[in-house]
Amino acid sequence: MLLAVNTTNHEIVVAAAEGQLPAWAVAGERRRAHMARVADLLGTWSKAMALPEAECTRWRAAGYLHDALREAPPALLRAKVPPGAAVLPGPILHGPAVAERLRVDGVLDGEFLQALAHHTVGHPSLGRLGRALYVADFLDPGREFQPEWRQRLRDRMPDALNAVTLEIAGARIRHVVESGMEILPDAVRFWNALVKPS
Repeated sequence: MLLAVNTTNHEIVVAAAEGQLPAWAVAGERRRAHMARVADLLGTWSKAMALPEAECTRWRAAGYLHDALREAPPALLRAKVPPGAAVLPGPILHGPAVAERLRVDGVLDGEFLQALAHHTVGHPSLGRLGRALYVADFLDPGREFQPEWRQRLRDRMPDALNAVTLEIAGARIRHVVESGMEILPDAVRFWNALVKPS
């Protein structure tokens, strides 16, 4: 699903950056609050990095759109994602489903769609925006698990994006291993891409 990056933002992306979700979004009040917090983190980080305004818009929009279908039934999402994503566990189908729906609606920004599609597990193709979304979703200040550790990681952002991404990916893989669950291939490939020498 790699597509060319647009030089201008699609109207859906511009609206999402302002917190206006598409009509097809399935997200309740608590989910929308999470999405707003993720968008705020991404907006703050993109401005701290002195990114151009159009890029800051993309980052905020990614925060708002990443969970736009999180509360949709997995069976419905499975029928609407590309074949390679249809085998994913139900709780993580929303990322590929959002990316596919946006692509159908005319959003052709490949990096942006990849970030949304792979924000839950990671993927070796993730660029700076994708890694920032992966991190921001995990570091949402509203999450109650290990708040001090998460705050320390947030304090290192955005300057230590790569190191923070690596720390989070490692923690997530450890959690999966300790829980006796299957490690998804994309998570392994993401880890390998993060630790590969430049």
